[in-house]
Amino acid sequence: MAFSVDSVPGLCQLPRRRVGDPNGEDSPAWTTMVRLTTDLIAKSRYNFKKKRGLSLEYYLKTLTHLHLSGHNIDEIGDLSACENLTVLYLYNNRVTRIQNLDYACNLTHLYLQNNNITRIDNLAHLHKLCKLYLGGNRISLLEGLEGLGELEELHMESQRLPPEEKLLFDPGTLRSLAKCLCIFNVNNNNIDEIGDLAVLWQIEHFSAANNKLHNLEELEKVSGSWPWLVQMDLRGNPVCKTAKYRDRLIRACKPLKVLDGRDIQEVTRVFLVNWEKSKEAKKKKEMALLKSPPLTNNMSLGQGVCPGHVCCHARAQALKKPQQQPHRVQQLKSCRQLNHMAVTSDVNKKN
Repeated sequence: MAFSVDSVPGLCQLPRRRVGDPNGEDSPAWTTMVRLTTDLIAKSRYNFKKKRGLSLEYYLKTLTHLHLSGHNIDEIGDLSACENLTVLYLYNNRVTRIQNLDYACNLTHLYLQNNNITRIDNLAHLHKLCKLYLGGNRISLLEGLEGLGELEELHMESQRLPPEEKLLFDPGTLRSLAKCLCIFNVNNNNIDEIGDLAVLWQIEHFSAANNKLHNLEELEKVSGSWPWLVQMDLRGNPVCKTAKYRDRLIRACKPLKVLDGRDIQEVTRVFLVNWEKSKEAKKKKEMALLKSPPLTNNMSLGQGVCPGHVCCHARAQALKKPQQQPHRVQQLKSCRQLNHMAVTSDVNKKN
């Protein structure tokens, strides 16, 4: 249920300030600052219904889902009475800082998108938090999520940053999320490289559409290091115009099932893998031929590894033999004459 803040009696109000100006300087446009407290919850007919004489204290202890989206809330006040809160909806407000949530040790879902948050902090005690929505804020650095060992989904899309700024990633935070984060959304954040995200080896769904990614080799390396990645969206990046962009990512990431909203058929993957193998085999064969000794007809060279070279050498030796044959024949004739003379001498002696 959506309701007007002005219609809630007894609303906790802060000093008035100018819209969009945290310093509250003079301006014709003024608004009432609103703090989220248990009084605000009590005055909301959507959240608190008196049934069977329930007290506010008992109701707050049993409260698990709190719906306060679109209520022009500027600040999160003391909600420690809501100790069993598991889901908190605070999107489409004017919250500038995450605070006073230390009590919410059972919180699993936190919706803070489309506020004015500039920094991620004060979430270290939310050890059961599974889904965190921070899109549409003014956050320039992903940080402050150490200790959230159950966080499976993180949505950081469309941060309202100056044109020259981009969303950055703290290495310590990334390492702390490496074993748990499965769904990561960083669409539309002026990001031009994602090499640091390779440590997130549990990623299953990754969205980085409408950024400035241009390095296909980096995308191949990162996506290839994610063994569980089944869906990736990179639409709207310059890299999508690179030749063989889709084919190369399909080959690099074997478990990928959906790329840029299009299913990947298994027959397509098999064809690309086999084609790459045949290409590599052909390349290795060409390299082997380049490394082998060249064929030569130079008869003055010794025997080489190549059979053709050996053949040429043998032929050259055969050509040399006729030149030496007359001398050899003369030697044989001399030997025969000596043998004949020796035999004749023996015959004469016997007679």
